[in-house]
Amino acid sequence: MHKDSKWAKDIIALQEDDGKWGWFHSLSQFYQSPITTEQALRRLLYLGFTIEDDCIKKAVSYMNDCLIGNNNIPDRREKLHDWDIFTSLILSTWIRIFTKDNLKANAVAQKWSHIISSAFENGEYSQETYVKTYHEVLGLKPNGGRLIDFVNFYPVSILADCLNQKIEEVFLEFILNKETGIYYINDHRIYTVPPVFKSKNTSRYLAAIELLLRYKTGKKKLQFVVDWLESNRNQFGKWDMGSSVNDKVYFPLSDNWRKKDAREADCTERITNIINVLSP
Repeated sequence: MHKDSKWAKDIIALQEDDGKWGWFHSLSQFYQSPITTEQALRRLLYLGFTIEDDCIKKAVSYMNDCLIGNNNIPDRREKLHDWDIFTSLILSTWIRIFTKDNLKANAVAQKWSHIISSAFENGEYSQETYVKTYHEVLGLKPNGGRLIDFVNFYPVSILADCLNQKIEEVFLEFILNKETGIYYINDHRIYTVPPVFKSKNTSRYLAAIELLLRYKTGKKKLQFVVDWLESNRNQFGKWDMGSSVNDKVYFPLSDNWRKKDAREADCTERITNIINVLSP
């Protein structure tokens, strides 16, 4: 219902012929585009775009070319992680958000599934096993940078349909209890709801909840979120997270928020979708 919004039209107008929007992962003053490919994809996802839409098809085709080595993302190589491991992960993650029919992206997901399954196979996390399996499966180079912390958006997203129930249960419990949250999404423990509902932190917290609801066992583990959300309905039975959540990523959905009703409608739409998933 938001595909005809000015937000969608503005983003699609910026898409380059090969399907990208400038840098992939991070903005840089050396690139002309005001938005990254990743930011564009996240925004379009929240506006309701799917693999059936031409702009997403073009983007997925571009990411596939980069993943198989026929193209490269224009970002400068980061030294923090092994760049090839990191780029294969982020490209595969975004491809699989829109389609599960890409063999190369699925293969990357299976590698991460093996790593995480090994690390949690005894019912709790083993750092030693994680490091060992990470090196064996991904072939980390001696000077390739440090290991990727798996509690960040990319591994958590790509593994949503890859783990068996036993592993998934303990994996999610580990994520829910991590004090620093899910990197790139939120930075607080997920079992602790935001103290101030009308805040940008609440919108980011909901992004973490939406991500974890893609897991089969997520619905059961996240029931506490329903009570928190219900307690923050206003007197009209709707939700309003305040103007600070206007970050041009998750909000706004409506063309403008000059009227409070539009902001309230957008917040209510997003939270209602979450509650509907969590409902029995």
